[in-house]
This record gives sequence, structure tokens and C-alpha cells, in this order.
Amino acid sequence: MIKINDLESMEHFAKLLAKHLSAGDIILLNGDLGAGKTTLTQFIGKAMGVKRNINSPTFNIIKSYQGNAFKLHHMDCYRLEDSEEDLGFDEYFEDQAVTLIEWSEFIESFLPNNHLTIDIKTINETTRNIEMKAVGQHYKTLKEAVEHDLSVD
Repeated sequence: MIKINDLESMEHFAKLLAKHLSAGDIILLNGDLGAGKTTLTQFIGKAMGVKRNINSPTFNIIKSYQGNAFKLHHMDCYRLEDSEEDLGFDEYFEDQAVTLIEWSEFIESFLPNNHLTIDIKTINETTRNIEMKAVGQHYKTLKEAVEHDLSVD
């Protein structure tokens, strides 16, 4: 469990995570409304060198941004609840980009088997607990690297 006490510690976590991300990575972001999924995405994008303002793609569902080394796809699947619509997710997942997905449970049948899940739990107005769950060896290695970096801070 990773404790986030303020925006600075959320940004620090995002920087450590972004440092270990590689093209093709799929990150699922879970948490209630207002938990910080989009904020975490903004900090990851900033750490990746994205210059444009990252905001929630709730009405677009998918937005793409260019970072220093590779693209960032940001998906917000909230509006896809009770929908079986495939918006060409495979093309995004197979792209050489980092893909961050909010409300991934609504497109579960389209998700790749291997990914990193980040659960954000709201404790109070400023405090969050983050838990990472890795599926697949690549993501287990990624999770361990971020946890190691956090432990040596």
C-alpha cells in the first residue's frame, strides 16, 4: 500500500512510475469519482514530456498525446457502461504507446490479459491509498521497480 498525502506525493509517485514505463504498457486506473485517476494521468503525462493539457476524455472516450519518447493514450470508459461497443481498442493497445484507462471495468472483455492495475482509494480530502496489481511478468517487474524506488526515497 502506498500512502499519498498531497498532490506533491501523487506527482512523485507518477514520476517514479513514468520512469519505468515503456511503449506498449497498459495501465488500468481504478477508483471512485474524484479519487485522482485523471490527476495521476496528468502527472504521468507531464513526467513523459507531454506538453498539452491533459483533461478527462469522458466525452471523447480516448485522447492521445505525444510525449518525449512515445505517445500516451488516455481512455475514460465511464460512458461505455452497459455498452458492447468496440471502438477499435486493439489498435490502441497494440500501438507503441503507454495507455492509461479509467473505468476499465466497462471494457473488460477488450482488455489485454497482461497489465498493471492501480487502485486509488480516497481516505479523506487530500489522502489516498494506492495499490498496484500486476498481471504478467513485465508488469510484475515494473511494479517491483516502482516499489523499490519508493522504498529508497
